[in-house]
Amino acid sequence: MTSQAVRVRFAPSPTGFLHVGAARTALFNLLFARRHEGAFLLRIEDTDQDRCRPEFYDDILSGLRWLGLEWDEGPEVGGDFGPYIQSERREIYAAHAAQLVGRGFAYWCYCTPERLAHLRKEQELRKQPTGYDRRCRGLGPSQREQLEKEGLPRAVRFATPLDGETAFHDVIRGRIVFENSQLDDFIILKSDGFPTYHLASVVDDRLMQISHVIRGEEWISSTPRHALLYQAFGWEPPVFAHMPLIVGPDRQKLSKRHGAVSLAYYQSVGYLPDALVNFLALLGWSSPEEKEVLSRQELISQFSLERVNPSPAIFDRTKLDWLNGAYIRSLSPEELLDAALPFMQEAGLVAASRSQQETEYAENVLLLEQERMKLLSEAPKLASFFFGEEVEIEPAAAAKWLEGQSVRQALQELAQRLEALEQWDAASIEAALRTLAHEKGLKQADLIHAARVSATGRTVGPGLFETLHVLGRERTTRRLRRAVERYF
Repeated sequence: MTSQAVRVRFAPSPTGFLHVGAARTALFNLLFARRHEGAFLLRIEDTDQDRCRPEFYDDILSGLRWLGLEWDEGPEVGGDFGPYIQSERREIYAAHAAQLVGRGFAYWCYCTPERLAHLRKEQELRKQPTGYDRRCRGLGPSQREQLEKEGLPRAVRFATPLDGETAFHDVIRGRIVFENSQLDDFIILKSDGFPTYHLASVVDDRLMQISHVIRGEEWISSTPRHALLYQAFGWEPPVFAHMPLIVGPDRQKLSKRHGAVSLAYYQSVGYLPDALVNFLALLGWSSPEEKEVLSRQELISQFSLERVNPSPAIFDRTKLDWLNGAYIRSLSPEELLDAALPFMQEAGLVAASRSQQETEYAENVLLLEQERMKLLSEAPKLASFFFGEEVEIEPAAAAKWLEGQSVRQALQELAQRLEALEQWDAASIEAALRTLAHEKGLKQADLIHAARVSATGRTVGPGLFETLHVLGRERTTRRLRRAVERYF
């Protein structure tokens, strides 16, 4: 740990929708900041103007808020180190690039895209490593002046040392070394005046006083370039920590073939934010208590970079579903209805404007199905038979459970007895059905199945007596009689 106050940042590019890998990066940064009572910044790195879209920007912000990953500084929040959108900081980057040119750590490059493409093609044909050939690195003043007069577009390249090595320490992986001969003279300021990621991230991390850079392992190969920039500016680098790759069950990099990976997808099919946060936290990190279900406060109190495993983390959808089911089961009736309401409304089962009685009914319905739910989007299918006047009974179920004169008579009489019950509760319903089965010489299980199929249209579901209690006396008896009329 550094003695500097902890300040971390999540710095996405709005070139695509927020995905689970980026969300994990944001989460690890937030957990680390909260654990050490530091600050969590959101910075938008939109220097690739050709690929940035407003809808991607909006999706990043809304996705983070849905997960409850609120930032302390950044867009729509403000802070003392703004602006927090890189396209609004171009003058800052230009000044720092000019500073490096003036001190001999960088130089102007006038090579056209056509020349660079031709150079790359030749290198590939010769089976040589591809990279810039440093043609403009040795230009004298008169040569540069002539190229300036020709009006050629120019970029700024960093003058990477030609020999030696560049090393940096990674909290998760230890000391990492790169041979300078393997690094090219990378561009730090493009010809359109926008910085590349290398310059912008280093300058911003310094000016925003970032203490720890916590990001994905795909940025390891960029880090020696950043270390060289820190040296050239004479700045102390932050602490680096590169998180493991997220892979699918086949141990290949997580992609669309493993299912949708955008954060919005997981919201749309009914994952709870707390469940997804818990799951993402376990992708590469483990609790010292070896717990699987952890509250946000537990995650904060137990999180440390030292417990992050550098090995690839497997995105196990089965485990996510299990976790989500556990979180659904922990919800109160009011919380469950609130969470499932969008799905129930979309299915037309619950109205946006409803009475207190209708609200309580919906809560009781969902409470019965709560144990079986793994996704909130399953709620309408599981609970649909509770709504509406009639139910459709599958022919196979009817053939198995609704045959015979004795079953017909039992269902008719069951409807009468349920109608006459003094008290409508699960215990009274159960007593009436079991007594009737005994009197008629029927197996109790057979009458239970016949009643379930008649009242719900299904062969499986929550406990029958609790189901009929919630379904209500009028609906239950009407459906029992309707089944007799239709299938006998």
